[in-house]
Amino acid sequence: MSFSPQTIGRLSALITVLLWTSFIIVARASASHVLLPLDIACTRILGASMVLLPWAWWLMREARQKGERMGSLWGLSPLPLRPTVQAGFFGGLMFALLVYVGFFYAPAGHASVLLPGSLPLWTSLLMWIFLREQIGMNRAIGLVLIVAGDLLVGGLSLLKAFEGGNVWVGDVLFMSASMCWSAYSVTVRRFGLDAVRATMAITAFALTTLVPVYLVLVLLGVLPSHFSQASWTEILLQVTFQGVGSVAISGISFTQMIRSFGPVKSTMITALVPGLSALGAVVLLGEPMSWNLAAGLVLVTCGILFGVRQAMVRP
Repeated sequence: MSFSPQTIGRLSALITVLLWTSFIIVARASASHVLLPLDIACTRILGASMVLLPWAWWLMREARQKGERMGSLWGLSPLPLRPTVQAGFFGGLMFALLVYVGFFYAPAGHASVLLPGSLPLWTSLLMWIFLREQIGMNRAIGLVLIVAGDLLVGGLSLLKAFEGGNVWVGDVLFMSASMCWSAYSVTVRRFGLDAVRATMAITAFALTTLVPVYLVLVLLGVLPSHFSQASWTEILLQVTFQGVGSVAISGISFTQMIRSFGPVKSTMITALVPGLSALGAVVLLGEPMSWNLAAGLVLVTCGILFGVRQAMVRP
């Protein structure tokens, strides 16, 4: 059975939005289970590695048979060493570390605003600094709305820090994780990387850096780990969803969505994620929808939609 390009594009968009939305809800729900943040980060890397690295080896097989030097990190990454390290540090290592620790401090509703909602802000700023891409009036207005929404959510958490609350720690980590993913996106743009190969590369980098260091520190008793206390059901769920779903499948579906609809429409489609994940957190996790969270959500969503008008009005 063959599908039309339009059908494939719609399916890709649906899968991307569902996985991005589910990632926020599942990651927050995982904070109340047995595994610790670094445990979950390792399951993400191991799950993605089981799918992406054999695929990367298969992609490079013809070059290896011809005796050509291909990839880096002992043949695990299909990209040269420099882009692998740069993209892997931000998109594979730091994002996973920051985001999973953040979910142990702040609710999913905050992540809905500060993670996907802040991506246009950090990406625009980094591309302006490093690639000299100009920020037009529409995008500037959109960024102002995003900043206002972030301040409504994260700013109030910072004020409550004086009362002894620690939600602000998670908010700062979410903002930092969003900035790291934006840095990864700018690296992909700067080196002109293929999205699928880039996803393979960041997975290979995380596997060869974070996982060995984590295992050594756990065996030495420096870092705590709850792998031995968790059930196989919980571990397999994290490996399957965080690794295979959130990294491998969503990476491929996002790439196909860009090919089918272009970057402008794709940005408008992913603007659904903050609202859907916030509502999902209220319904599925029982989180409250406070006035500042609702207002921040509206501002961030409007900022994303307003910002893409810059590309839509170009001749």
